[in-house]
Amino acid sequence: MDDTIPLLIDTDPGVDDALALLMAFDDPRHRVVGLTIAAGNVGLRHTVANALKLCEVAGRDVPVFAGCAGPLLHPAPDAGYVHGQDGFGDVGYEPARRRAEAEHAALAILRLSHEHAGRLRLVALGPLTNIALALKLDPTLPQRVARLVVMGGAVTGHGNITPSAEFNVYFDPEAAHIVFEAFAADGAPGIDLADWEATLAHGLRHDEVVAWLRADSPRARFYERISRKTREWSADRRGAYWHSADGLAMAYALHPDGAVETAARPVSVELEGRHARGATVVDWQRQSGRPDRFRILLRYDQARFEGLVRAALAAG
Repeated sequence: MDDTIPLLIDTDPGVDDALALLMAFDDPRHRVVGLTIAAGNVGLRHTVANALKLCEVAGRDVPVFAGCAGPLLHPAPDAGYVHGQDGFGDVGYEPARRRAEAEHAALAILRLSHEHAGRLRLVALGPLTNIALALKLDPTLPQRVARLVVMGGAVTGHGNITPSAEFNVYFDPEAAHIVFEAFAADGAPGIDLADWEATLAHGLRHDEVVAWLRADSPRARFYERISRKTREWSADRRGAYWHSADGLAMAYALHPDGAVETAARPVSVELEGRHARGATVVDWQRQSGRPDRFRILLRYDQARFEGLVRAALAAG
């Protein structure tokens, strides 16, 4: 019997997602059973192509399922200005030889939840559109998921796409609302949340990242190329540290015991408002009377996080 933990990753690659995927591929205790792809950082055509290419570079024959090409209801801006217009730094890489599976991502989520019922770990690194659609098709999905880890939100309202909202939630707030409500309900596993503000507290020094990317490995060489644009963008705007939101979320997913401090609280998504649409509202004082169904990551072991990043890049 295979005793590895089945891992399903819903993602929108993106340079940041690419690092998280390399971390997942590198972990021997987990087996990535699928990548379900949404639009987010860039359009779906690019995010699917990027997922396929990363699997090829890493030597992993993981099935890739194309999903939703946009948010459920309202158009949203992408992040091509950070990741490159193709999401991988516009380096002009040779496309992967393999193609995506014919099955839609939402259907793949449901099928894999049945195949690995009670054991499946679901990690969401992008907008939650695919998972929301799966929930609309089958509201019993949370009962078959052992753990859901979400990279999203800004728990004290310090956003990175608006003054109050984080990109993944802001891209499709209706989807985030559907997923948050479903997985926070009675009988559901709750949500482990790694938000943007935790990301800012766990920066990686640019000079150290550059040193890691000099490693003589296909993963490091490819990642150095595709991440150059976003690292330069970050150095210009955020100083000495580069931040990997998806990398931190993946560390929390793969090694939850690395969390040094967490807080359990209710969390809601704001769907209206001129200034607050897409904000994640944490009931810090427990005034709503709702149960504490979100485990919010506040501090993670920094040395362990950096070690996981180095290992993913084969950088020692």
